[in-house]
Amino acid sequence: MEDAQDGLRFIGTATTLIRYAGFTVLTDPNFLHRGERAYLGKGRWTTRRTDPAMEIGELPKLDLVVLSHLHGDHFDRVAKQELDRKVPIVSTPAASRRLTRWGFSTRALRTWQSTAIYRNGAMLRVTALPGRHAPGPVQALFPPVMGSLLEITSADRPPLRLYLSGDTLVYDDLREIAVRHPDLDLGVLHLGGTKVFGLLLTMDGAQGVDLLELLRPQNAVPVHFDDYPVFRSPLSDFLDEVDRRKPPSRVVTVGRGETLPLPVSAGWSG
Repeated sequence: MEDAQDGLRFIGTATTLIRYAGFTVLTDPNFLHRGERAYLGKGRWTTRRTDPAMEIGELPKLDLVVLSHLHGDHFDRVAKQELDRKVPIVSTPAASRRLTRWGFSTRALRTWQSTAIYRNGAMLRVTALPGRHAPGPVQALFPPVMGSLLEITSADRPPLRLYLSGDTLVYDDLREIAVRHPDLDLGVLHLGGTKVFGLLLTMDGAQGVDLLELLRPQNAVPVHFDDYPVFRSPLSDFLDEVDRRKPPSRVVTVGRGETLPLPVSAGWSG
């Protein structure tokens, strides 16, 4: 396995491999290949346009999987078949119930609840944060979604506070994140402006910058923007909005297969 140093490796869609202070976390495992279909629920399928930057068999030993919600572009049939069922998956109660039926080890979190791992004086804590996958009452038709805060501390590394947005839209409940966690080091934003049945289900470029203005992470990385045709807002929409509005966060892009060093250095650019 390459890129064994501390960093965030972008595998594709919302799938990243986060390594820091001896901990290794996989997010939203989507390992389908170009041309393969992902199931979105309610009879809706979408076909992947890209290949993942690595395969499950190439992953290092994992401490946790963090899953924002149970949709086929975030936890696919490859993950269901090939992931080690002994590795805990941290997710919503709804997703955890189904994953448990499939034989996986799970840690279900409601909003603001946390779970932690301790090793050799270091700590990895995951806290579930608010998220909403659809507007208004329509959200009842879609799986519950959570954002996540990863906090990692150790004696020989600076503390890391990493925010994973999950497939959320910008809405009022997210303001509480800024109140409770005003010192985010890195935000990983699920963008794409996903539309299904004409409804906006994930942040487009404008909402992505809205979120940066709201939460003000020191750095931000866009993901989840071009892998499926239901993603209607390309990365360029977000980057153009960043150039126009100049949010307080430094935005860096990470290509599939690239690794962003952690902590993010001031001189790094993707």
